[in-house]
Amino acid sequence: MQETLLRAWQHPAAFEPARGPARAWLCTVARHLVIDAHRARQARPAEAGGEALERAAEQTPGEDEIEQALQSWAVADAVRALSPDHRAVLLETYYRGRTMAEAAQVLGIPLGTVKSRTYYALHALRLALQERGIEP
Repeated sequence: MQETLLRAWQHPAAFEPARGPARAWLCTVARHLVIDAHRARQARPAEAGGEALERAAEQTPGEDEIEQALQSWAVADAVRALSPDHRAVLLETYYRGRTMAEAAQVLGIPLGTVKSRTYYALHALRLALQERGIEP
């Protein structure tokens, strides 16, 4: 409710009285917020369960370090296989920890372009990792 009213307060020009009553507009704003929140939850990977932690604890330190180095090389190779635009977006958002808006400003491209490039870059990276035998 608070977020709906905040959005309405921040964007009063979006309300057009000719299209209908304010109540319907506020309901639409609330509906979009719910959809955005649902999509955000779907975009995040599932957390690893206790089994993954137990397997990690059972590995010997030497074996783990070697496996991690090999996996790092494979991931770096997969990232190099991406297009320069996709690499740049992933570098800004994931490795440098910038928000989508910050990445858009740094890269000098629209926010929507950053969002779509991030989506397609992650999809391409997943395929590249699967080709190298790594399941993300």
